Amino acid sequence: MARSIAYITGSQLSFLKNRPNIAIVDVRDDERSTDGHIAGSLHFSSDSFVDKIPNLIQAAEGKDTLVFHCALSQVRGPKYARRLTDYLATIKEEVGIKNVMILERGYNGWEASGKPICRCTEVPCKGEKD
Repeated sequence: MARSIAYITGSQLSFLKNRPNIAIVDVRDDERSTDGHIAGSLHFSSDSFVDKIPNLIQAAEGKDTLVFHCALSQVRGPKYARRLTDYLATIKEEVGIKNVMILERGYNGWEASGKPICRCTEVPCKGEKD
């Protein structure tokens, strides 16, 4: 089944992000550790993303919606959201991921709009805010 990729605004994500069926996937590289991140997000950096797709699927177990982002969600976020959907189309088993989305304006837009960010160094992030 081909999955389409939709965009979600920061306001929509802010409203939905604490639902147990949603995982936020940060594909930024080193800037995550210096700039902060969205609390509770999973980190799968773009430089090793393809090799770690099975790890992402395992980390997102029980989630049916994955929201990807990078700094601006113009290149890496959409690219790796597509890589995941392509991968899901090739595997035989159902993993429960039904929706793949991209955060409009990415992390920079999220932070600029005053949404809460986290600067913890925990992996995975426990969701503690500034």
